Amino acid sequence: SLVAAVPGVARRRSPSLLDPATTTSRAMKLTALTLWKSNGDALDPNFLGGATDVAEFGFFQRASVREMLIFISRTVAKRTPVGARQSVQQDAYMVHVSNKNGLTAVCVVDEEYPSRSAFCVLWKMIDEFEETPGNANWRATTSDSEQASEMLEGILVKYQDPSAADKILKIQRELDDTKVVLHKTIDSVLARGEKLDNLVDKSTDLSLASQMFYKQAKKQNQCCTMM
Repeated sequence: SLVAAVPGVARRRSPSLLDPATTTSRAMKLTALTLWKSNGDALDPNFLGGATDVAEFGFFQRASVREMLIFISRTVAKRTPVGARQSVQQDAYMVHVSNKNGLTAVCVVDEEYPSRSAFCVLWKMIDEFEETPGNANWRATTSDSEQASEMLEGILVKYQDPSAADKILKIQRELDDTKVVLHKTIDSVLARGEKLDNLVDKSTDLSLASQMFYKQAKKQNQCCTMM
């Protein structure tokens, strides 16, 4: 299962990272938005920016939660081909992803947030990024950057209410024409022979502390899922 062994996040009474019964998080929440430049399935995608809302976590947990959100998003983005849309379900959470001509948008939401609205948000992320002056050369990117982060912060706030996303009418036809591949767990997204533990060990998104807590929580059978 994907993740969660973040420092102090594994909860004694629940196997879920974001358990509504033990957090103050509101229903239908956008937790993270990220944009990526796809480099095919052989190379990791380049981070173009991101925004997260981890206010419901304790102060000392937030850095590791953010790292895990980036790790999850990069993992799924890498495995989403050009022109594809995917949704990864895990317990009470969803990761939605859309790859438009190599520009890949990812959002992490709770299961109450409607999938249609989530894909409207992904379209909005891609559309605003492409229309922003200065982003025309994103295909030449060879390293991670924060060029889209400010834009994504605004979108994260604006579309916490899914009804706002539903007002994006242009996306409807595009959604109807493209099939969404639904995965029940992160493991089903991985290629045959790939193991999540190995990806955690090799990830540059996770600090040593986050990797260590991931392993400790799993060993104690408290590994939580991020979605």
